[in-house]
This record gives sequence, structure tokens and C-alpha cells, in this order.
Amino acid sequence: MKILFVGDVVGNIGIKTLETYLPQIKQVVKPQLTIVNGENAVNGKGINEAAYQKIQVAGADIVSGGNHSWDRMEVTDLFNDPKKKVLRPYNFPGENIPGTGIIKTKVNQKTVYVINMQGTALMQPLDNPFRAFDQLLPTLDDDAIKFVDFHAETTSEKIATGMYLTGKVAAVVGTHTHVPTNDARVFEKQTAYLTDVGMTGSYDGILGITRGPVITRFLTQRPTKHEVDEDGRMQIGFCVVDVNDQTNYARSIKNYVINPDNKKFLQ
Repeated sequence: MKILFVGDVVGNIGIKTLETYLPQIKQVVKPQLTIVNGENAVNGKGINEAAYQKIQVAGADIVSGGNHSWDRMEVTDLFNDPKKKVLRPYNFPGENIPGTGIIKTKVNQKTVYVINMQGTALMQPLDNPFRAFDQLLPTLDDDAIKFVDFHAETTSEKIATGMYLTGKVAAVVGTHTHVPTNDARVFEKQTAYLTDVGMTGSYDGILGITRGPVITRFLTQRPTKHEVDEDGRMQIGFCVVDVNDQTNYARSIKNYVINPDNKKFLQ
């Protein structure tokens, strides 16, 4: 089974980029399942019904989230709609949390779990993700493919998670930092891993944000208003994980970027 995963969609330009490139990418890859991280889709912070619908129409089967999942007041209705295949991080603390951090789906009669988990290093103090995995994974079907979007800040926490979950899941792919890393590999011929898949949005901003205010903040150490760079050129970061349906382990993982300086994938 081929699983296509697309990095964080940032703002309207991110949705436009997805609409432009995802259909072309899917024609080349021919994935059986497409997952898109959409937690920055609305002005760089959060997701709503309209953005979710656009991401789905562009070609996403499941939309994952992250630390900005709750930034829109209206998102609760989206999370609570059982017809919507949208995730927020699994390890938010407390009980009766709106939405879900895991989706179980059938792909050609094969069970696939897509899990969204958030790291805690230099981020909000959510429940410990390692302990959350310990509690969650034993409750899932053994004969199933398990794909993890690990939304985290530090490379060390991401790598540690990938190694911790080796042999327990098919793939651990990192999101959140918006810069694609060049470390795609398969741990012990079992679990595909990538520290960060990159982002989908402006190629000319700073992590998708207009460069001026970001640079000013570094120069002055004073707060500035960050806005999505909606006028920039487009970029998209994604990876393709090939999973053996019999063993439920990954055969390979390859990551790609398409931007004004690199369009080799579509040539």
C-alpha cells in the first residue's frame, strides 16, 4: 500500500498550492491513502469547516492536526462531526475531549489506523506522548497498518519517538517545523521515519509567514504581528510510504519538495 502524506498547509496560499499540486502528485504516485496536515490552514492558525472541505476536495482522505488545532472557536463542531475525517492530537489532557486523535479506515479491505500525536518538548504540556502510545497501541487490531503524524518541535523528541515505535507502527512522520529534513529511512526494515516532511504554502516567507515582521522581531526582540505570506510563490512538501500489506511494516519512504527551484518530481 502506498500512503501519501503532505506537510502542514499554511493559509489560503497553502490551500491553493494543494489544489494546484496534489492532483498532479497523486497521478504520479497513485496512493491508496492520502493524508494532509491542515492545522495551519486558516490564517496560519487552526482549521475550520470551509478549509477542511477545500483540503478534502483537493484530494485528502484524512486531515491531521497539531498545536493550532483549537485556535478556531468553531472547530468543535467540525471535530464532533462523525462524517468528517479530521484529527486533533490524541494526547490532549482531560476527558470528553471533542474530536479524535485516531481514525480507523478501510483501504481495499485492509485496516489502517492514522494516529495524530503531539510532542511536549518546547511545546504545550500535553499528556506524555510515549505513555499515550503505550496505552493506545495495545488496543488496536494487530493485523492493521498504523501511520503516525508526530507533531513536535525538537528533532531529538521526533527521532526518539520513531525509534521507540520501531516494530510497533508502519510509519512515524514529523510535522510542525515546516522545514523538510533529509533523513527519510526505515528503522530495522520495519518502521518508516522522517523528522519533518515540510510545509505547503509560501516559498518566499519564513515558515509560511511574511518575512518582514519576523525579521523585525529578531532585530528588536519586541512582539510583531505575524501574517501568512499569501502573495509568495508556492511550495509543497510530501512523502510517500510504501507498506507491505502482509507484514504491516514499511518497505520504503521517500520525501519530496516541489517549489520554484525544484520541479523535478513533475517532469
